[in-house]
Amino acid sequence: MTRFRRRRFLLQIGIAAPILAHASVGVAALTWPGFDHATQYISELGGEAAPHPAIFNVGVLVSGVGAGVAGIGFGLSVLALGGARLSAAIIALCFALAGVGLVVSSIYPWPDPRHLAINLGLGIQIAPLAMVWALRNIEGTGQLRLFLAGVFVVMAILTVLTKHLLFKGLVNDDNVGWWERAFAIVLVGWTGVAAYSLERRLLALARAEASA
Repeated sequence: MTRFRRRRFLLQIGIAAPILAHASVGVAALTWPGFDHATQYISELGGEAAPHPAIFNVGVLVSGVGAGVAGIGFGLSVLALGGARLSAAIIALCFALAGVGLVVSSIYPWPDPRHLAINLGLGIQIAPLAMVWALRNIEGTGQLRLFLAGVFVVMAILTVLTKHLLFKGLVNDDNVGWWERAFAIVLVGWTGVAAYSLERRLLALARAEASA
């Protein structure tokens, strides 16, 4: 079945990239006895003090490339389903910026100031809204749109809290690591869910067209 095959392959990369990102963090943490998830930042797993920083940095590098590629898949898939070009372009741009941020941050590990390029990845918070906009007139995407809207709200709340804009004492030196991990799970994890949903939808559409 060749219909949408390339788009589906790009989305499959989008499914794999967040899994790889979380796996690299988990494995890198396991190789560092005494690593404190509550007080230490994730980026420290790729820093000078880490026993095996390459595990984390290579994982982030590959995940960053995967994010950029997945963004192309998201954009093309939205177009295939009937979404607008502008929304597709915004989605692809958000993922491209996130990919660049991840790649640069893996090349320049913490505490190198250039590692802060990883903050480009925060732009991916706009992507769920762009995707909701792109899918608003596409039948059968209601649950996905609700999921994406919920993800955006959760990320907005976590941004406000972790930037100390509200409840300033809630995130502190004793628990900042857990907050960062919660943010990372949402920030990265939703992309895999969305990629899977769109990939399944393209497959169903291809099968329907083939049977017709």
